[in-house]
Amino acid sequence: MDTRGRLNKDNSPWKVASASAAASTLSEPPRRTQESRTRTRALGLPMEQSAASPEPPGPRPVLGRDSVQVPDDQDFRSFRSECEAEAGWNLTYSKAGVSVWVQAVEMDRTLHKIKCRMECRDVPAETLYDVLHDIEYRKKWDSNVIETFDIARLTVNADVGYYSWRCPKPLKNRDVITLRSWLPMGTDYIIMNYSVKHPKYPPRKDLVRAVSIQTGYLIQSTGPKSCVITYLAQVDPKGSLPKWVVNKSSQFLAPKAMKKMYKACVKYPEWKQKHQPHFKPWLHPEQSSLPSLALSELSVQHADSLENIDESSVAESREDRTGSAGGEGSDDDTSLT
Repeated sequence: MDTRGRLNKDNSPWKVASASAAASTLSEPPRRTQESRTRTRALGLPMEQSAASPEPPGPRPVLGRDSVQVPDDQDFRSFRSECEAEAGWNLTYSKAGVSVWVQAVEMDRTLHKIKCRMECRDVPAETLYDVLHDIEYRKKWDSNVIETFDIARLTVNADVGYYSWRCPKPLKNRDVITLRSWLPMGTDYIIMNYSVKHPKYPPRKDLVRAVSIQTGYLIQSTGPKSCVITYLAQVDPKGSLPKWVVNKSSQFLAPKAMKKMYKACVKYPEWKQKHQPHFKPWLHPEQSSLPSLALSELSVQHADSLENIDESSVAESREDRTGSAGGEGSDDDTSLT
């Protein structure tokens, strides 16, 4: 789940110059071939501007996506702009280097955007990038995960995967199938995803199939051993959620998840040394054993094609109110060894 390039002569991974260049390394063509002209920030060069095709002033809308496409350079620029935007966001939490903003989508009040930002003073950007990619390690530190696995790869910087997670009790647990893509840009990184349908992984009866309209991470290096991560999510949970869930997500669950991620990053180098230290297929694509998949096998997962679950009247469980359970996970990180 990265922009993994071929190996250089010194066995260090080449960084793909652009999303379009990555897409062109396998059979699927980039969405707009003119983007291949762009030498992106991965090489430390400025983005080209075309007089005939000016860059749009704001993030590109993702709600109207009609077909499955691997994100290109403009999509990555748009996602970065959204992560850095301030207008229209309401700050709901700011403490100890972690900030959370929320934004309601006017055309559908059941949709909410949440943005979290965290300063990581003792974690290099590349370590955080590795942690977000390493599925085996995620099973150790993410106490909300029920099941997660990669399904297939689309290009050297895009694949399809499955993720299911625990929701605060007594809500039903959710799952999602996403197309995930990634792009290193010099010392910064982006990982982002959106929901797709895979014929072999239909919705399950015991879980509610949620829809990721656009979710991802922007990791920005601030020094040799420090970085800032911004998490941006626009998700349709497929249901009318009670107000306490929305409030709890922004006031408690999101900050706690970010702090838990930070702890996992601090412990990752030691853990990785004991668990296939040289296996990083997100940096070295030749290590990947995932089968290839054609985009034509996938279709966009539209929210209106899924069952809508009304949980707006569900009350928070007593044990959740006391903070003892409910998908928040324990702060115990003894498993990260």
